[in-house]
Amino acid sequence: MAVTLTTAARNAACNAIVDLVDAGAGAGTLVFYAADTTTEVATLTFSDPAFGNASTGVATASAITSDTSATGGTTTVAKLLDSGATEVLRCSVGTSGADINLSNNVIVAGETVAITALTVTVP
Repeated sequence: MAVTLTTAARNAACNAIVDLVDAGAGAGTLVFYAADTTTEVATLTFSDPAFGNASTGVATASAITSDTSATGGTTTVAKLLDSGATEVLRCSVGTSGADINLSNNVIVAGETVAITALTVTVP
């Protein structure tokens, strides 16, 4: 039998995860990396706090500041980091079927990278 969380448990778990992005003195970041997961392609800055309270297990990000001068490269991985650069979670990046879908995951150096919406879901 599969484990099923109540809505209250899903919200609590989701809030605990996204609240980690707010750890430290400043805002967390959303960093896009190349496949090696160490080569930075672009860095966007979350608002502080980064997410609102979860509802039905879903937390929606507050405004995310664009990277107006990306390093550039092909991104396949993104990490949500707190202000001390501690990884909170990582996800796949692509143009469809990924955790984060961009219009193009090949980013030109100096290009602006923007995210219009981001959610974290605990099923």
